[in-house]
Amino acid sequence: MTKKKVLISYHLLDEGLEELREKCEVTMPESGPFSKAELMELLPQYDALLSAFSLKVDKEVIDAGGSRLKVISNYAVGFDNIDTDYARQKGIAVCNTPDPVVEPTAELAYALMGCAARRLAEDDRKIRIPNGLKWGTFENLGVGMYGKTLGIIGMGRIGQAIARRAVAGGMHIVYYNRHRLDEPTERLYGAEYRPFDELLGVSDFVALSTPLTNETRHLIDAGALAKMKRSAILVNTARGAVVDEQALVEALRNRTIRGAALDVFEHEPVVTDELYHLDNVVLSPHCGTSTVDARIAMARFAAQNILNFFSGTGRVCRVV
Repeated sequence: MTKKKVLISYHLLDEGLEELREKCEVTMPESGPFSKAELMELLPQYDALLSAFSLKVDKEVIDAGGSRLKVISNYAVGFDNIDTDYARQKGIAVCNTPDPVVEPTAELAYALMGCAARRLAEDDRKIRIPNGLKWGTFENLGVGMYGKTLGIIGMGRIGQAIARRAVAGGMHIVYYNRHRLDEPTERLYGAEYRPFDELLGVSDFVALSTPLTNETRHLIDAGALAKMKRSAILVNTARGAVVDEQALVEALRNRTIRGAALDVFEHEPVVTDELYHLDNVVLSPHCGTSTVDARIAMARFAAQNILNFFSGTGRVCRVV
């Protein structure tokens, strides 16, 4: 039987691709990504595309696949980089990698929360400068997390993984979700469902763990920020555009909220310039899944989606 041909848009770690290479004919750039032009030139010869989140798989790219392209497996849990409606029209399946991203993303969210609460990034910057930081009992005061209320917006698998860490750290959980969780799951985390505005008003920390959709774009805008406690800290490891970044800048500058910790940005890799100059925000470069373990697991999962799709057996995490 002729092997299926798979085009990988970005150079991935080989440890996650052994089975795919064994069963399919695989093409991958030697380093970094293929350019869009290179990808479109190659794509008509391939049955499957393994795309990285940094690649915009728009109508032009999808059309380049012609009638041969049958499946797009995205190396990410999100898929807003792909025109899924158009893929559906063309009869192309779109898959994602939800499982491997859960724990590393939750791990980073909880770490960012602590970093912002205890002002670690700010103190690290200042202590490196001669006389840049004052030492003393009442200098460099942060806030504790134990006994505080964490509001989680988006209580899916990542949101629940954040909750599990927070409960272990002695925090109280409230959450907002499109659909309320069942009672056993709520009991597991001691979590209380709250309407969106109410959650903002009672939370000491607000963690965003929701996909980017038309409904969630700028979910956290100037109005939402004004409803938060002045002592609250916002943590975003979801998608940058869930937050109105300019409104957040104003809220941080005016101390409408205490602080923020951001792993994602509205126009990344461009970061709103004012954020660089504010001490009450922690910035990280969209690295929620940036561990060797996660990168290998994501490649293996994305590859397995393709293998399962063509074999017609096994699990395929299909978006459309």
